[in-house]
Amino acid sequence: MKTAGIIAEYNPFHQGHRYHIEETRRLTGADYIIVVMSGNFTQRGQAAIMDKYGRAKLALENGADLVLELPVCFAVSSASYFASGGVSLLDKLGVVDFLSFGSEGGSTEELLSLSSFLLEEPENFKAHLQTALKQGYTYPKARALALEKSFPEGKSELVSSPNNILALEYCTALLAFHSSIIPLPVKRLHSGYHDTGLSPTGYSSATAIRRVLIREIPALLEEQLPSSVYKYLKKEYDKTLPLDINDFSPLLQYRLLMEQPENLTLYADVHRELADRISGRIYSFTTYEDFCDQLKTKELTHSRISRSLLHILLGLKEDALQATKEEGYSRYAKILGFRKSAAPLLHAIKANTSIPLIPKLADSAKSLDPVSRTMLEADIRAAHIYEGVLCSKFNRPFRNEYSRQFPIL
Repeated sequence: MKTAGIIAEYNPFHQGHRYHIEETRRLTGADYIIVVMSGNFTQRGQAAIMDKYGRAKLALENGADLVLELPVCFAVSSASYFASGGVSLLDKLGVVDFLSFGSEGGSTEELLSLSSFLLEEPENFKAHLQTALKQGYTYPKARALALEKSFPEGKSELVSSPNNILALEYCTALLAFHSSIIPLPVKRLHSGYHDTGLSPTGYSSATAIRRVLIREIPALLEEQLPSSVYKYLKKEYDKTLPLDINDFSPLLQYRLLMEQPENLTLYADVHRELADRISGRIYSFTTYEDFCDQLKTKELTHSRISRSLLHILLGLKEDALQATKEEGYSRYAKILGFRKSAAPLLHAIKANTSIPLIPKLADSAKSLDPVSRTMLEADIRAAHIYEGVLCSKFNRPFRNEYSRQFPIL
C-alpha cells in the first residue's frame, strides 16, 4: 500500500486542486490520498467561504480518499505552525509515504537543502534576519533578504512566493520530526496564489474565485471549477454559503469591547504593540477587514493582523498553542469524510497510528489527555462560532458539531 498526504484548505476546491491530486497519484503511484484540511477558518485569518463538511465532500468527489481536519490552532497560525501541525498529523498516522505540495519552483533536493539551512539557523543568517526586521521589513521579506546574503547557493528566490514558503516549512517540519515521509513538490499551474483575476485557462486561484463568489455565482465560474463543485455551489448559494470574514464583524467587535486591554497579549500572536493599536482604535471599528486596514503597519501585514484578531475571536491563547508545540503538535486525527473504498486505509491507520483517530466526537473527547482535550474544544468552539454566523446570515437552524454527520461516499 502506497499513501500520499496533502495539506490543504480547498477554499474553494478548484481545477488546480484536482490537478494536484491527480498528479500526486500519477507521480507516486499512491493507492490512497489523505488530505489534512483546515476547518472553517484559514491560515490567512479568513473564514472559509463554505463549511468544512461541504469542502471535504467535494475533495472526496474529486480524488481524495480520506479527509482529516487540521486542528484550528494550527489552521489559523503562521506558516511554520500551520505546516508543523499538518506534517505532525500525517507523520503520526504511521502509513503516509509521501507529502505532496504545490511549488512555484525548486527541486526536492533544493527545498530540503534550504530547509536544513533554515532549521540550523547559522549565526550569520540570524544576524542578517534581525537587521532586516529592525529595518521594518515583514518576517517573510526579512527572511528572504537574510537568505540572499547568507545562503551559499543563493536560492533566496525560493522563499519569495507563497507556495514555496509553505513548501519550505513542510520540508523543515519533516526534518525536525525526523520523518520518513518523502516530500514531493508539484509545480503550480498558471495563476499565482494571490492572483485576483479569473484565468482564461480555467486554472484560477482560490483568491480570484472567492472574490467572485462573495458577490454571485455567474456561469463563467463553470469552467473554473470541477463540475461537482460548480453544481454544489450553485445549489447551496444563498442557503449555506458564501461566508466572509466581515460576516463576523459584530462578534469580533463584541469580543474586543468585552476584553480588558491588558489581557489582549494573552492571545496567540498578539504582542504589546498590536494590543495597544487595537485598544487605541476600538471605537473606530466598522468591519473586520476595515479594522485590519486601520491596524496595518509596514511591519504588520493585513494577514498577520487578521490572524491575530481571529485568535481573539476564537479564544485561542498563546499558552495553549505553546503547550501543543511542547507536546508534539497534532494530538489526534478527526475525520471529516472518507470513501468506502478507503476501508483498508482506515484499518491500516488504526493499526499503526500513534494518535487517536476520531470518527465521532461524543465517543472520543473524554478519553483525551488535557492538552489534546483543550485543542479539540477549540475546534468545536470554532465550528460553533462559524455555524452561528452561518445560521444567522441564512436564517437556518443551528447544527451542533457533536451531531454533525461527515460525508461517506
